[in-house]
Amino acid sequence: MKKNIPLLMIFFVVFIDLLGFGILMPILPTYAVGYLKTSESSIGIIIATYSFVQFLFNPFFGSMSDKYGRRKIILFTLFINAMGYVIFALFENFPMLLVSRVIAGIGGSSLGVAQAYISDVTTKENRAKGMGMIGVAFGLGFVFGPVLGGILSKWGYMVVGLGSASFSLLALCMSFFFLPETERTLDTENKPARKLFDIKAFKKVFATPAVAVVIIMFFVITFSMANIYGTYALLGKKVYHFTDRTNGYLFGVMGLVGIIIQGGAIRLLSKKFNDTQLISMGAVCMVIGLSSLPYGGNFVGILLATAVLACGSGILTPILLSLVSKIAPDAEQGMVLGTNQSMSSFARMLGPLWGGFSFQFIGYQAPFLTGGIMIFFLFLFSVLYLHKHIQHV
Repeated sequence: MKKNIPLLMIFFVVFIDLLGFGILMPILPTYAVGYLKTSESSIGIIIATYSFVQFLFNPFFGSMSDKYGRRKIILFTLFINAMGYVIFALFENFPMLLVSRVIAGIGGSSLGVAQAYISDVTTKENRAKGMGMIGVAFGLGFVFGPVLGGILSKWGYMVVGLGSASFSLLALCMSFFFLPETERTLDTENKPARKLFDIKAFKKVFATPAVAVVIIMFFVITFSMANIYGTYALLGKKVYHFTDRTNGYLFGVMGLVGIIIQGGAIRLLSKKFNDTQLISMGAVCMVIGLSSLPYGGNFVGILLATAVLACGSGILTPILLSLVSKIAPDAEQGMVLGTNQSMSSFARMLGPLWGGFSFQFIGYQAPFLTGGIMIFFLFLFSVLYLHKHIQHV
């Protein structure tokens, strides 16, 4: 049981922190457009800014955790995250909203560290299960966070911001008292400090073909999902005339299906299929889900497409994260996983920008079909070539 305590603690820490992030999901568009009177394109800028900051800081914190330890970095980022939410709560203008998202982006750049923590406390055989727990934490945060955000918004946006901050502070307290440092050798004397944007670290990571291939695949998946970050709700409201509550239910279904897949089903699937087969299965589900969303016709159709999409994402995310961790050298887990998260943050920056632009100027189907086409090519690659790159794993 004691061996599982670090894994359970990092799960609860990620969940509580993501709960605070999820609270803002349903209210940011309304807050920016309806309350601050900004343009709709500003929503994409807000999302892109947050992700761009994470693109810069994820590998930095990952490498710093290799040098100084996972726990210290997690404590620091949780505190910074809480401060970003406090600024959101106290200042009601667009420039300060951007500032709050920049600070929250810095504080939210610890996912690579959390993944490296799991890598430290798991074996290669059960690492997919460990990475799946982070996916479950994400799913739970996205299920309960938006619902809680909708409830808190009745009392004003300040309450929403302070509510998010309180969850980050709770995660900070839990980490301080209950999260142990991982048992690993820290080379604080011989390892040089990483730069904020360390080009050499990126080159080193991508110098290994197998690592580069899997990171690029994760980038494609993240970009395809990020296309619909803002446009999913717009599709429901403008095309299908759903209410905000209905869109909230759909977000809840997406998170719930992800929990089911990553929380248990992935273990059963991993026993019957190898990683390459699972990647192909997940890609097929994502292609069907993304391509079906603009043509669902009604709530039931959109619900089914959303569930299929969530199944695909729920399969692909832990499998690819597990592959990255398996391929990466043990002494560079933080750097490699941080770089992977940095690339996925870059995808989350580009995705909303393209999604909003294509939705407005090309057509509401464009963001969803773009993602579907990209995942289709990923599927072809997984069938024809992937086994050649990861055959030694």
